Amino acid sequence: MLLKDKVALITGGAGMNGLGFATARQMAAQGARVVIMDLARAEPVAAAARLGESHLGLVGDVTDKAACDAAAAQVLAKFGRIDILINNAGITQPVKTLAITGADYDRILDVSLRGTLYMSQAVLPAMREQQAGSIVCISSVSAQRGGGIFGGPHYSAAKAGVLGLAKAMAREFGPEGVRINCVTPGLIETDITQGKLSPDQKKDIAQTIPLNRLGKADDVAGVCVFLASDLSAYCTGITLDVNGGMLIH
Repeated sequence: MLLKDKVALITGGAGMNGLGFATARQMAAQGARVVIMDLARAEPVAAAARLGESHLGLVGDVTDKAACDAAAAQVLAKFGRIDILINNAGITQPVKTLAITGADYDRILDVSLRGTLYMSQAVLPAMREQQAGSIVCISSVSAQRGGGIFGGPHYSAAKAGVLGLAKAMAREFGPEGVRINCVTPGLIETDITQGKLSPDQKKDIAQTIPLNRLGKADDVAGVCVFLASDLSAYCTGITLDVNGGMLIH
C-alpha cells in the first residue's frame, strides 16, 4: 500500500460528494490513518467513522489559527506524527467583479488562502522535526485561466494565491524534506456543482473538454494520493492539472 502507516490530515473533507472525502477514502484504502477536519455542521466525526475505526474526525475552522494549531496538536497526541496535509477547504461565490463586497472578498480568501497558510503553519513544525512530509494544496483551473464556471474573480484570486504560497513554501522547506505541491482541478462534479448544471449544460461543457467528460472527485483524489506518496518523492513546487484537457498550456 502506498501510504501504509502514514497519517494524513484533510481539511474540508466531510462532504460525502466532495474532493476531500474522496481523497480520505482513497488514502484510507492505501493504508493511511486519516484525520478529517471540517466545520461542525459538516459532521467530520461521522465522516471519519465511515472510513473505519482507526480514523479521526475533528471540528475546526481553517480561518481560525488557534483551531488549526489545536487540530495539529490533537493529531500528534493521538498518532504521534503528521505525514500528509491536504489543504482542501475552500468556498466559492458566483459573482462578477463590480458586485464583490469587502465581506465577500474576506470570506472567500480567508477560507482558501488564509486557511491554507494557517493549516500549513500548524503542521510544518512536526514535519520539520520528522525531516519528511507532503503538503498538497487544492487550487483551481480558475486561477490559471482567469475564471471558471462557478467562482467569481475573488475565487480566482484566492486560488492563484494558493499557487504562489505553495511554491514559496516548497522552496523554503524543501531542504528539510518537506514537499509542497498544488493540484488544479477543472470542472469536477461535487457538492458545489450538484443541481447547478442541467444534463444539456453538462453535455455542452463536456464537448469542450478533450476527454469528453466532467471530472469526478476520485480523479482528483488519485492525484492527491500520488503527491502524498513516495511515487512523487522528487516532486515539489509543482502544479498538477486535473482538468481532462480543459486547459492545455
